[in-house]
Amino acid sequence: MTHVEDELTSQPECWTRAAAEADGHRGVLPVPGERVAIVGCGTSYFMAQSAAALREGAGQGETDAFAASEFPQGRPYDRVVALTRSGTTTEVLELLGRLKGRTRTTAITADPHTPVMAAADDVVVLDYADERSVVQTRFATTALTLLRAHLGLHTEAAVTDARTALADPLPQGLVDCTQFTFLGRGWTVGLANEAGLKMREAALSWTEAYPAMEYRHGPISITTKGTATWMFGDAPEGLAEQVRGTGALWVDGGLDPLAELVRAQRLAVAVAAARGLDPDRPRHLTRSVILAGAQE
Repeated sequence: MTHVEDELTSQPECWTRAAAEADGHRGVLPVPGERVAIVGCGTSYFMAQSAAALREGAGQGETDAFAASEFPQGRPYDRVVALTRSGTTTEVLELLGRLKGRTRTTAITADPHTPVMAAADDVVVLDYADERSVVQTRFATTALTLLRAHLGLHTEAAVTDARTALADPLPQGLVDCTQFTFLGRGWTVGLANEAGLKMREAALSWTEAYPAMEYRHGPISITTKGTATWMFGDAPEGLAEQVRGTGALWVDGGLDPLAELVRAQRLAVAVAAARGLDPDRPRHLTRSVILAGAQE
């Protein structure tokens, strides 16, 4: 078993622990009414997109998501939350340094022995969700589970669905597809983006992700036999039939959307195996991006 397989199968237990700990972090996570930005890089950025949509949708306050390198310097926030598995990513550390003394910051990380511990004002450590694999799985979903639980939006059904996602076979013919498109709505757009990233990182696949309603505005034109189109959450009316009409395989996301991401992680590993690739060694990638010459 690869590291990434081992780590993705441990997610139900990680989610249960994160949800149970959420109340203990209320002093360092955003409170209702705060204007908040959530930042990250790569996978963490896509989790930030989902978390921001969930928080704002729950009426907790205006919430934006940014890649750490694209944070708008002149925009005021009450708190900035940084998601960083390694605690060493250059763009995150540089942003936290610029915000020090100006804006309250909270970091959610997996490693308590890294520079982010001093760079952020407050820190939540999910060390039990740390990973050996370059490809993120359980840290990302555990961090999002923590934030869902903090908002009162996590249920045990999500954990049950994650176990189902790990146990049930993937849809017939899915691994044989040559093009993968992931769709989301609202908070699941970030999950769709992350599913696409997993397929690119682990399996070198032709993969795209879109808001579901935007898919009809051009991208559906490349959908054909050999395409898999996977919906995270409820699909817009008529979209499934339209996709099937192209000859593509439609994958209906009937589980909790975060559990659907677990299924997509499994797909990435399965496609990698079918192509003779090692998902623990993605091409051109390292576990943390540390830019040469950057200030720590």
